[in-house]
Amino acid sequence: MKPFIFALILFSITFSSVCQEATLLFFGDVMGHGAQIESAERDGGRYHDYSENFKYIEPYFRSADVVVGNLEVTLGGEPYKGYPLFSSPDELATALKESGVNVLVTANNHSCDRGKAGLERTIKVLDQHHFVRTGTFLDSTDIAKHHPRIIHINGIKLALLNYTYGTNGIPVTPPNIVNLIDKETMKQDLELTKSMHPDKIIMFLHWGNEYATSPSNDQTELAEFLFEHGADIIIGAHPHVIQPMHLTYQNDREQLVVYSLGNFISNQRWELTDGGAMVRITLAKHKGDTYIKDAQHLLTWVHTPIIDNRRRYYIYPASVWDRQGVPDHIAPGWEGMQQYLKSARKVMQLNTYIREATEEWPLK
Repeated sequence: MKPFIFALILFSITFSSVCQEATLLFFGDVMGHGAQIESAERDGGRYHDYSENFKYIEPYFRSADVVVGNLEVTLGGEPYKGYPLFSSPDELATALKESGVNVLVTANNHSCDRGKAGLERTIKVLDQHHFVRTGTFLDSTDIAKHHPRIIHINGIKLALLNYTYGTNGIPVTPPNIVNLIDKETMKQDLELTKSMHPDKIIMFLHWGNEYATSPSNDQTELAEFLFEHGADIIIGAHPHVIQPMHLTYQNDREQLVVYSLGNFISNQRWELTDGGAMVRITLAKHKGDTYIKDAQHLLTWVHTPIIDNRRRYYIYPASVWDRQGVPDHIAPGWEGMQQYLKSARKVMQLNTYIREATEEWPLK
């Protein structure tokens, strides 16, 4: 028995020494409506502070190696505006970075809200904050550096590509580039990406129909096309509500698609727009083979109480708090969070092999 135990321990040590793991966390739309900008104002508008928005979700960001979200505003400078032509204060980027976000995708229908100057300033601010970014680019030199965006983490090589269906009819001003969804272009991009030999190819897409809780035929057909041509993981945004997510195994390959993560933070308050989902994917690499070890989703909800005559915006880990018990200080928001969870779980019932996280979500 003792030799067997020793051999088992030796195998475990050997396996762990050659098996690398990386944890990826994805979240949806970071919006910047006018009420959010007003809420973040400090000292009569001399500066802004968004840190309280993320304080309850920060431990979940910190639990992952790579944290990726959709920045659906420009950082175009003053005057700061919400819908329909978004420009948020730079402090939004500061708060995201300080809370643990390290990757932002920027190709969405609001990329050109502030024209050429806004697109370029957004990139400049993200670079100043040392974000990994992709989706919009200054010029051909910039896109060559950032598309596909290669990320090395714990011995695992990832490729991230980001595209949008459009820019709300606002033209992209040369030499700026916004990655647009186009099958032939994406096919060529995937061929280039595969030649770089990443362990996993991730595509973050701004697609679908707003406020629809089911993917459109265009979404499902495009997902099938991208999987056929080499994508491994597809993450979706834009509908402002969550849509189902599926992990399947086809043609000897894992295929994970999240059709929509919904709103991460916004001022939208009608059914299902007041929250979203984060998806946590654990990748493992052993003897050159990289696979999805685990995939979970965590439902989040935005609470907007008025405290000291100012509306606040807090993102709550609703899935976990629902199971573990809600802290006393959010009791006034309990009913709203429960309604969101009830509606969101109806959508998530259609998921395939991506379970809802509860207290099992590991925090560092």
